[in-house]
Amino acid sequence: MAGRVTFRRRNPYNTKSNKIKVVKTPGGKLVAHHLKKLTARPKCGDCGSALAGVSTLRPREYAQVSKTHKTVQRAYGGSRCANCTKERVVRAFLIEEQKIVKRVLKEKEEKEKKAAAKKSSK
Repeated sequence: MAGRVTFRRRNPYNTKSNKIKVVKTPGGKLVAHHLKKLTARPKCGDCGSALAGVSTLRPREYAQVSKTHKTVQRAYGGSRCANCTKERVVRAFLIEEQKIVKRVLKEKEEKEKKAAAKKSSK
């Protein structure tokens, strides 16, 4: 039969904030070590994959570590993964290129209209 241990803190219930690990001391006694909650790794906001290069900490600990532990050095660092960032950059570039092409075609069309109007007036 396993030995009994008691909680060392004032909360007597087996809640998720009151988890313990039973440890045997060198003297042969069983004692309870209170555990911290496990942390969820930071996830990419687009695809949901875990972010590489960002520390996995409890919320309060993020306030106490330097910025280098919380982000990576690129656009959307610490918020989006590298693949999603690449997709966003490429998408933005293609949209800008499309706008330029539309503008050039519109200018060309206007020139042709002006030329046609000049010819018909002569």
